[in-house]
Amino acid sequence: MCELKGRKLVLGVTGGVAAYKAAELVRLLGKAGADVHVVLTEGGARFVTPVTYQALSGNRVWTDLWDARMDNNMAHIDLTRGADAVLIAPATADVIAKLVQGRADDLLTTLSLARECPLLVAPAMNRQMWEHPATQRNVAQLAADGATVLGPAAGDQACGEVGMGRMLEPEELLEHVIAFFQPKLLAGRKVVLTAGPTFEAIDPVRGITNTSSGKMGYALAQACARAGAEVVLVSGPTGLPVPAGARRADVRSALQMRDAVMAALPGADVFIGVAAVADYRPADAAEHKVKKSSADMTLRLTPNPDILAEVAARADAPFCVGFAAESRDLDAYAEGKRRAKRLPMLVGNLVQDGLGSDDNLVILYDDAGRHPLERAPKTVVARRIVEHLAGLLKTAAN
Repeated sequence: MCELKGRKLVLGVTGGVAAYKAAELVRLLGKAGADVHVVLTEGGARFVTPVTYQALSGNRVWTDLWDARMDNNMAHIDLTRGADAVLIAPATADVIAKLVQGRADDLLTTLSLARECPLLVAPAMNRQMWEHPATQRNVAQLAADGATVLGPAAGDQACGEVGMGRMLEPEELLEHVIAFFQPKLLAGRKVVLTAGPTFEAIDPVRGITNTSSGKMGYALAQACARAGAEVVLVSGPTGLPVPAGARRADVRSALQMRDAVMAALPGADVFIGVAAVADYRPADAAEHKVKKSSADMTLRLTPNPDILAEVAARADAPFCVGFAAESRDLDAYAEGKRRAKRLPMLVGNLVQDGLGSDDNLVILYDDAGRHPLERAPKTVVARRIVEHLAGLLKTAAN
């Protein structure tokens, strides 16, 4: 999905070893639809040559304040006119200091001073340089001046040391850039949501589960975070990475999921029950592995708690959104579930239309009726669900 389609970005690359990550970042930004124009400092060009960035971006690369290729010889002005943002990645301690001081001694610092668009900065430096009081003052002042500071992260560094100062990975920076341009429809809201399957143990190695991939729940967690919400993702077993901006609580069983939801619920404005929670669990899980026998095996099941119904019935219940995956009669079952649990909103789909796949076909149900969405990738469906949710929250507040 080209989530940055139509966006023009100026990417400044300065003289840090993390410049090698900037090449991959250019590729990812372009794949997401952005029109990327790279500006290299003298130091940045010592790590990765302009040819690489030109090949990856499809645009000429700029290095010199006095470059005459621009008709008016004013690249420091024209490059940012019409740009949606300037992103400096990596941003060294030196360039951060220059930005704070308003210095303009090369093309990148000059266009940063002359820009009319937002500035995003991804620091990258040795841990001691990052921790130095001067750098901390500069970063704080840069943020106070309106720049968005992305990272850094902790980890292994090129110098052989370990600590804060690593530039965020290209995939993380891409997510931050995408999120930056998303409307903050849920700003100030806390969202707790569940995702994935549950696993109900029969013995230490066997259990009852389902084919939920967790993709829809994770896409919704991502969409909520991009919309500015504080997100707590209570997740059953999946192999999916934690969405940027979300905090994940890992669980296995329905009982564990219930406990984690209740622990996360204080202060929540919204609860979204996306997880495919097992309706039943074995009444007596075996302590040791059950050995194979030629005789029939009988498994006695007991009901699991209905987490969504329990949350919705609370006196201090947040705005609750349910999910219903059905194999037939979707309208009847979904609306029946919504009314039975007194939910202001429910998302319904047929299992054959989305379970385990990368796209989904859903219908939204609320007090105003049914609202079908077009089939789309789950990331797009999630964004549309958030837009509908934000509208209902706004209406409820008025």
